[in-house]
Amino acid sequence: MAIFNIGASVETTTPTIEVTVNSDSPLPIGRHKFQLVVVDDSGNSSLPDSVDIIVRDTINPTAILIAPTQVEAGQSFTLDGNKSSDVAPGKVVKYIWTQID
Repeated sequence: MAIFNIGASVETTTPTIEVTVNSDSPLPIGRHKFQLVVVDDSGNSSLPDSVDIIVRDTINPTAILIAPTQVEAGQSFTLDGNKSSDVAPGKVVKYIWTQID
């Protein structure tokens, strides 16, 4: 188990780690990015890989947007909000899409 602080690395010799969250140090509602770099027995480091974790709101619905990370110039693509949700018995009934840049 580990308590993470933004920008501070936690090193282990095992391939899994539990992110410890408690009432004194909760992850705020929203999107959080975690990164992993691995090092081999020769001291060579990998390129980093990262994942986004979404901490859901227990009152408001949570928007989760899935999209391709790359598209060819001139190619259409799909934005997907299917994983968005609300706490039962609520349900998502409207999706508001905006291009912001």
